[in-house]
Amino acid sequence: MYNRKWIAAAAVSFSMATVCGAGVAQTYPSKPIRLVLPFPPGAPSDMVGRTIGQKMSEQMGQNFIPDNRAGAGGTVGLTMVAKSPPDGYTILVTSPTIALGPLLYSNLAFDSKDFAPIARLASIENVMLLHPSVPAKTLKEFIALARANPGKLNYGSGGAGTTNHLANELLKSLEKINLVHVPYKGATVATTALMGGEVDEVILGVAPALPFIKGGRVKPLVVLSEKRVATLPNVPTSKEAGFPNFQMSIWYGMFVPAGTPREVISRLHREVAKALDDPTLRQHMSNAGMDPWLGTPDEMGSLLRNEISRYAKIIQSAGIRKDAL
Repeated sequence: MYNRKWIAAAAVSFSMATVCGAGVAQTYPSKPIRLVLPFPPGAPSDMVGRTIGQKMSEQMGQNFIPDNRAGAGGTVGLTMVAKSPPDGYTILVTSPTIALGPLLYSNLAFDSKDFAPIARLASIENVMLLHPSVPAKTLKEFIALARANPGKLNYGSGGAGTTNHLANELLKSLEKINLVHVPYKGATVATTALMGGEVDEVILGVAPALPFIKGGRVKPLVVLSEKRVATLPNVPTSKEAGFPNFQMSIWYGMFVPAGTPREVISRLHREVAKALDDPTLRQHMSNAGMDPWLGTPDEMGSLLRNEISRYAKIIQSAGIRKDAL
């Protein structure tokens, strides 16, 4: 039997926690909020974070101060947020780096469990591009060409462990083909190499790829998404091309340090939902090639877990060892 004093103490503790939680919800935010962006100014995650952060600042009546903490593939900023007080005054907007970092490096001072999700914010679809000289008009033809010439076709990426690297490794694993990886210092450099004929293929976000597609300098094969992209209406999806498992979008989400009060998380999610419901903001993001996509904290958490599992399988299949990048 439980002791009556213990039961009474537990009841008092529960009541105090409830009151404290309600108090936090009523007074938050009472000071400026730091918005950590783990990539340089101008990067997609920076654009997403600043756009939504500005709108939330207007709605909540507090400054959202952008803090670009770039370095080590985004892990510098992630580490800082993971070690910040869980009080709702340090917020992170990031990409799949939050899933990939712990899979690729063993000496990180954080894990994905060190973060609590607020919302999914947006995504950017990827498109597979070929140099115009490559004799393939469809994904099936490209795969057939690779099978007939093992090890003779190559692809560029923004660096080992990046999503455009892993997307190609996913294709190699699914179709059992041999494509040679040529890493560059960033997707922009890889795209320049593609246009120059140094590599045969690159997977790139639709927005940065559009000028080169329209200029005829690269040839689009498929978009790696569930549905066609409005800016590339004539380019089929990988599913339409006959490869439904060959999909990889770049998503962006908002997180806070684990242990942040759920009342604060709920408040932040409501404000994100309100911001993403604004037609002007949605149009601004769409013009930048981003697909605004609200997800609840639970949905963002589920997406993160699923992505960790999927990336881990691709990394294992590709033989990428921790700390080998």
